[in-house]
Amino acid sequence: MRINQPLLNDLYQLTMAQGYWEHGKLDTQACFHMYFRDYPFKGGYAVACGMAQLAELVEGFAFDDDDIAYLAELPAPGGGLLFKPEFLEYLRTMEMEVTIDAVPEGTIVFPREPMIRVTGPIMQCQLLETPLLNCVSFQTLLATKAARVCAAAQGPVAEFGLRRAQGAVGGVWASRAAVVGGCSSTSNTLAGKEFGLPVSGTHAHSWVMSFPDELTAFRAYAESFPHNCILLVDTYDVEQGVRNAITVGLEMRQRGQRLMGVRIDSGDLAWLAKMARAMLDEAGLTDCGVVLSNDLDEFTIKSIRDQGAPVMSWGVGTKLATAFDQPTLGGVYKLSATRQPGGEWVDSLKISGTLAKLTIPGVLDVRRYYHESGKLAGDMIFDCNAPVGEGQVIVDPCDDLRQKKLAGLRYRTLLEPLAQDGKVVLPPEYRDAMAAQERTRAGLEELDESQKRMFNPHTYPVGMESGLNDRRRVLVRKLKGIE
Repeated sequence: MRINQPLLNDLYQLTMAQGYWEHGKLDTQACFHMYFRDYPFKGGYAVACGMAQLAELVEGFAFDDDDIAYLAELPAPGGGLLFKPEFLEYLRTMEMEVTIDAVPEGTIVFPREPMIRVTGPIMQCQLLETPLLNCVSFQTLLATKAARVCAAAQGPVAEFGLRRAQGAVGGVWASRAAVVGGCSSTSNTLAGKEFGLPVSGTHAHSWVMSFPDELTAFRAYAESFPHNCILLVDTYDVEQGVRNAITVGLEMRQRGQRLMGVRIDSGDLAWLAKMARAMLDEAGLTDCGVVLSNDLDEFTIKSIRDQGAPVMSWGVGTKLATAFDQPTLGGVYKLSATRQPGGEWVDSLKISGTLAKLTIPGVLDVRRYYHESGKLAGDMIFDCNAPVGEGQVIVDPCDDLRQKKLAGLRYRTLLEPLAQDGKVVLPPEYRDAMAAQERTRAGLEELDESQKRMFNPHTYPVGMESGLNDRRRVLVRKLKGIE
């Protein structure tokens, strides 16, 4: 699903790039980090996704002649042309040199900790900001929503939101992210082809409406698809629809076939599911399941399950593929350090009147600590080029009084190589959506149940290494002229 990557960008990234070029900053090295500031959906975690598309972005990041011709004609608001011909020629021949480290897709992540680290020439790091945020923020949001939906469903969930998704490309990547988050299949056949995802689907109301009556429509579908037969029973009347499905199911049984399920797409879903289950069981079709759809999300699904509805599987579309209740993750990409060739890294810091927007300096990574039980104990944001204190204490980035000692616990670091000197090194298995889904499943099992609950989840401890916290405090005072 490649598109013209370099121009999938904000114009100010390109104007800054010309400024870096013009003012002799091409050799300046920079370190940027991508993270998000708050939990999506008021939950207790997020599922990282979008790194496979990021790898494609880096592989295809080159300005072709058409790109240069377009940029060469852009007018400056004050008169003349916006870009200098010499700069555009530099862009045309530029080769990417950035190094990118990222958490693997499916990793459980939390606010304010780096998901991606980009180092390299500052101009190239800058040019990646917008497209990187575009793919990783969106897909992380969708994978997280899918994980929440699947946790509520406690059974197979089919994603079929393409018709309501945010455009063609957004719809394809949303389907992939939904599978990374835990969905068992998607209706999106292009996503299935591109990413090797399981696809599923049967028929719509229009199939039933195109025949003289519902029973004839059901019989015709069973004849055409005897091994993929789930009948949609709410076109006219659910109770009558289930009766007609039972008739077809018994006829299929006589032919050595099986009616896999009935789907209900409207009405009081919990009540209708119970009714359908009772009718199917009474008819002896105990192996025929009940499938529910119709603007479902994790809250509706939980309510239906809490009412005791016996559901085989779920179809979730609009509210999953559009992340209906939260339109954006709020991912950010911030400069944290710079250096000149052969020099040491120098901290960079953005100060804000809002404490949550105060950035963290340094070349950062994350240590994830584990209790002996295998459950997560806490995440430490640390500087790769500075020693970690003996006590291994983490300090909440927004509250110095919230601290936790992690010494003695086993840990692993989260960021892994994605690209080295402009060349993608991401292993093939790290681009595989089904492998990422397994990482999501395993990662969620490591969380305490209190951190996964739908309402008022416990906050997972994430903090800066104590020495890094001290360093940031000193830098804030220096930049504010306090000392």
